[in-house]
Amino acid sequence: MNNLTEETTTLVVEKKTKKKFNPAKPTPVYVGAAWAALGIGLISYCIGLWNATMALNEKGYYFTIILFGLFSAISVQKNVRDKAEGIPVTDIYYGISWFTTIASITLLVIGLRHADLELSEKGFYAMAFTLALFSSITVQKNTRDIKAFSEEED
Repeated sequence: MNNLTEETTTLVVEKKTKKKFNPAKPTPVYVGAAWAALGIGLISYCIGLWNATMALNEKGYYFTIILFGLFSAISVQKNVRDKAEGIPVTDIYYGISWFTTIASITLLVIGLRHADLELSEKGFYAMAFTLALFSSITVQKNTRDIKAFSEEED
């Protein structure tokens, strides 16, 4: 009898600690819109850099900032999602992900604030950067949801 109670308790504990996330499968239109937004944001930002009349090292700075921001934002999304699903995430990596995301945004703001650009150009870079960051999070979320949905069907 004691053995049965232990097994039942173990199953209840396992069930409570292992949250099974059941995503709704993203529609193809939503997935396409997310990818289109990412492409528009990133390509627009890069075209703006290509056509800018700034020094090559300054262009490199802004290009590095968008790559840094994209990776950081995706990392934050993954950490937040893992925590929500009960997947262990170390506090140090979670903190670093948030720090680097905030750092990339701060570096862009500081760079644009001190850049010798028209206000409309500064706004263009800020909006393209924001669009690319937000849509990269959505693309990563959709990719993960589709994978989880397809694994459920198997």
